[in-house]
Amino acid sequence: QVQLVESGGGLVQAGGSLRLSCATASRSIFSINAMGWYRQAPAKQRELVARIRSGGNPTYADSVKGRFTISRDNAKNTVYLQMNNLRPEDTTGYYCDAETLYKFWGQGTQVTVSS
Repeated sequence: QVQLVESGGGLVQAGGSLRLSCATASRSIFSINAMGWYRQAPAKQRELVARIRSGGNPTYADSVKGRFTISRDNAKNTVYLQMNNLRPEDTTGYYCDAETLYKFWGQGTQVTVSS
């Protein structure tokens, strides 16, 4: 079982920045194969935003390349998503996941970008 605690969402103007955090409250990050950030708009499928494996090697959705950066702090058991140059179309709920033999999800955090 992996418990994930997300934080950092909020309201920002277009062009602004936010940093999301996802802490593994119940398990060392070293025991997790990969962690990622997804987003899901109402009535739409959840889509991958960024993902990072235990050894690094981040991957990004085309829509966020050059604007978002995923990173991990092993000492804090935390993965971050730095979001720069935010656009109104980035507005939605963001969810952290952790992959072991199973997939675990955080509760989600809302990001709202005003034009």
